[in-house]
Amino acid sequence: MTDETCKDETLKMDVIYGIHAVSEALKSRARAFDHVAIARERHDSRLQKIIDACRAEGVTVRFVPRANLDRLAKTSGHQGVMAVMAARQYSELESLLQGRRGPHSFLVLLDGVEDPHNLGAIIRTADATGADGIVIPERRAVGVTATVAKVSAGAVEHLPVARVTNLGRALEEIKSRNIWTVGLDERASQLYHEIDYRVDCALVLGAEGKGLHEQIRKKCDYLVKIPMMGAAPSLNVSVAAGVVMYEIVRQRQSATSQPKDLPAELD
Repeated sequence: MTDETCKDETLKMDVIYGIHAVSEALKSRARAFDHVAIARERHDSRLQKIIDACRAEGVTVRFVPRANLDRLAKTSGHQGVMAVMAARQYSELESLLQGRRGPHSFLVLLDGVEDPHNLGAIIRTADATGADGIVIPERRAVGVTATVAKVSAGAVEHLPVARVTNLGRALEEIKSRNIWTVGLDERASQLYHEIDYRVDCALVLGAEGKGLHEQIRKKCDYLVKIPMMGAAPSLNVSVAAGVVMYEIVRQRQSATSQPKDLPAELD
């Protein structure tokens, strides 16, 4: 098969690359695989595990020159493996609202995040912290690309992502379900850890360098900020997301954990 033929095949399908991204996609089997391409030049145990998993699942494996992967993935950072699979189907907002993973709802809304590395990092942290899903807008925002999948280390194959035409309307729908919305905004007067997250809630994050759009900002029930002690006015959006998401985890875990017995006093 020529490189051009392979390129034509991928036009109507998604390409993901990287060892973690492809491994997690094989585990989840949320989408149909066309084939997995492996660089002929690379031989190691991690790639062999992917080859073995493909054979166990009946997924076709093709061994191609590394240069072919460079061209198809449009990067040399594919780690010698690329999967061609059915185009991703975004989830409906309603399915996220009904698919609660814990005692309380926990959604993450992104108001115009454009950097795929930021989106991938946020998805990875959201999955790690038990979020129910991510909501992104269709316009002026990055979608789930191959770069996003790689940066998320495969978490995108497990965490649902809803893509909506109007984030403001989605926010209103979420609020109508008695889910409190908390916007992260550097102009807020309240600190992020002063909010009680032991309720159904949604975290709303703004775009890189721009923050929340004013109409989104006004719709949030609460606005909070992360204190900045140095010269930088704010954190990268994916870092800020991680700070607040783990505060949500901390509060929810402390609410359910029982205090440990103190050791007996020594004589």
